[in-house]
Amino acid sequence: MSSTHPSPQPSPRRGEGAVLTLTPGSLSLEQLLAIHAGGTHVELDPACREGIRASAALVQRAAAGDAAVYGVNTGFGKLANQRIGNAELDLLQLNLIRSHSVGVGAPLQPPVVRLMLAMKAASLARGASGVRESVIDTLLAVLNAGLVPYVPSQGSVGASGDLAPLSHMTLALLGEGEFLVDGERRAAAAVLQEAGIAPLTLAAKEGLALINGTQTSTALALHAFLAFEPVLESALVIGALTVDAARGSDGPFDPRIHALRGQPGQIDVAQYYRALLAGSEIRRSHLEGDDRVQDPYCLRCQPQVVGACLDQLRHAALVLLREANAVTDNPLVFADGPDGEGSMISGGNFHAEPVALAADAMAVAIAEVGAIAERRIAMLIDASVSRLPPFLTPDAGLNSGFMIAHVTAASLASENKSLAHPASVDSLPTSANQEDHVSMATFAARRLQAMIDNTAHILGIELLAAAQGIEFLRPLASSKALEQAHALLRAQCPTVDRDRYLAPDIERATALVTDGALSRVFRALPGLPALWIPV
Repeated sequence: MSSTHPSPQPSPRRGEGAVLTLTPGSLSLEQLLAIHAGGTHVELDPACREGIRASAALVQRAAAGDAAVYGVNTGFGKLANQRIGNAELDLLQLNLIRSHSVGVGAPLQPPVVRLMLAMKAASLARGASGVRESVIDTLLAVLNAGLVPYVPSQGSVGASGDLAPLSHMTLALLGEGEFLVDGERRAAAAVLQEAGIAPLTLAAKEGLALINGTQTSTALALHAFLAFEPVLESALVIGALTVDAARGSDGPFDPRIHALRGQPGQIDVAQYYRALLAGSEIRRSHLEGDDRVQDPYCLRCQPQVVGACLDQLRHAALVLLREANAVTDNPLVFADGPDGEGSMISGGNFHAEPVALAADAMAVAIAEVGAIAERRIAMLIDASVSRLPPFLTPDAGLNSGFMIAHVTAASLASENKSLAHPASVDSLPTSANQEDHVSMATFAARRLQAMIDNTAHILGIELLAAAQGIEFLRPLASSKALEQAHALLRAQCPTVDRDRYLAPDIERATALVTDGALSRVFRALPGLPALWIPV
């Protein structure tokens, strides 16, 4: 795929967004992006319904039988040895949802919840969970109606599924929880009635199937992945602008250097920088007579550092896309078993270790993009290295210029270092030691948003500093692409020719990083490899 732009979809229905056919096991990043953005009508591929019915029938036979089957006629976790009578099997599932709806903290954002609903429907529709079609249809009805279950963001350890958040999601479908409507919490029963959606009722195993799974941690990680795309594209544009502001060499971006190493992200990032710097008058003016032999690492090693981050993010995308298409509840239902009778097998697909490790890798990559940007700011304000006026102010001493703006960037970079500590190496046993190793994937993914925000602000400060540096080199111009980036900033923030209240400028510059303005500069460059590889 070329970046993460959604593929063309069928024509919208009257009064609806684009129509997306959900084929279980075949969700693409483009489709997930469309669901994440909202306004897409999701329909289930009819071809999967026969498999759904077959697995549900197998569960119903097990519920009517005499054998103990975990999650069907037994308790849960440490209580799995407690047998439940046939008359109470439906109540068992309802009690499961009620007892597990114990989340705390701020609610998950609507795009995250949309992904949860869609991915849970896709997982159940693979026909290995034993739920009735009505369960999946209700998930999609809520999604298509634009309803957002109220789901507290804290309370999952990322094993035995994202139990608490998925329980809150399910409780809303049952009409007992809450929905988030225009930022306010409203009782689920009334919201469902207004939308013309019948509250879901649960049969054997269905509550367990709905809350076992990694859909919350995966949705949070995908949300971060999609949010970081414009930030990373902006980082490339701003990093190139800093190269010109510091009159750095483009020699380190020579493709022969990177071909000898063979790291694909590094090769691509070097190409991005060559394209961004192409045609710069500033660069041409310093090809001769520049007495510096080598630039600082923060300029020279950008392909090696940011390219390695890009490789990590690309790998994370592969892991998350697999997980979005996975069946991650327990036990699993195999209706077409070799004995012709089918079987139900307990396993551990609910353990979110793949998501936790992917999120931890993303955290390190996000932190490193911010860390090298902070070093570029430090280089720009250091007159002995950048050969620009001290602290990028024409009257240093009377004015402090970017001195303390850099301190802010340093504080954010340091905060990201703490947040980048891997969550996956922690584990606290739960359920009376029955669930004795957990992934902490949900926090691993949730903490990424704060890190992205920190990195975006660092880049906003660098954008202000680099633009200031460019202006000290006038009348020479940078490349066409970088002058476009400079003009975008100056339309929002004037030159800092003397000390003034700078925090509003930092916020406006950061908005250019996050809202796609600088991304459009990057994406307009012709013939570049996709930022995200096809997955």
